[in-house]
Amino acid sequence: MLFLKPTMKKFLQKTGRFVFKFLLWFLAITILLTLLYRFVNPPFTPLMGIRWVETKFDKDESNNRVFYEWRDLKNISPYMPLAVMSSEDQHFLTHHGFDFEAIKTAIEFNKTHHQKIGASTISQQVAKNVFLFPSRNFIRKGLEAYFTCLIEILWSKKRIMEVYLNVIELNKNRFGVQQGGLYAFNTISKNLSMVQCARLAAILPGPRIFSARNPSGYILMRQNQIVYQMQVIGIDVRKEFDY
Repeated sequence: MLFLKPTMKKFLQKTGRFVFKFLLWFLAITILLTLLYRFVNPPFTPLMGIRWVETKFDKDESNNRVFYEWRDLKNISPYMPLAVMSSEDQHFLTHHGFDFEAIKTAIEFNKTHHQKIGASTISQQVAKNVFLFPSRNFIRKGLEAYFTCLIEILWSKKRIMEVYLNVIELNKNRFGVQQGGLYAFNTISKNLSMVQCARLAAILPGPRIFSARNPSGYILMRQNQIVYQMQVIGIDVRKEFDY
């Protein structure tokens, strides 16, 4: 039997108590924050904070601020939720945060292709955008999974979609469908057409690379694909999200 010296035993006990208290505080704070955001709109996200800092070093005066303007779901075109579901997460209404079939497909695809694809659901993207800083490591992925479970338990699908459409980046330093629509089409979020919504959804994988305002041939092709998927899915968004 292995006996520990009193000093080592005391150190391990203190460390154990510290870790236990830290986990309790972490659970309490994250659960309360997630509950708060069920009812209160996020005033900003970590990514918005990063973009704001970046503007301070940007010599281009047209990029010297971050644009973020919240719009409730009822003031967003019903085509927009359908467009992002068609483009990003077709099983959004039925999964519980993770699309395991999509994950399996992505793993198999990435084994044989140089250009990788992801399988993040809308819920995972909300967890990442609202609560976490951008990074690529196992700790971040673990926290993303944790917050995804929290919002799936504590929020409705309608609330997840509403937050998602307001915090996604839709052009450089422009967040949310309201600002994305104004910049690309000079149109408020409520009046966006099916095609306009599809084009905004088409740039989501790279909103700082692609442009809905000046679309490339690739983006126009993606736009048409998304419009087709929207028609195939044919979900009554107003009914599903109780507009």
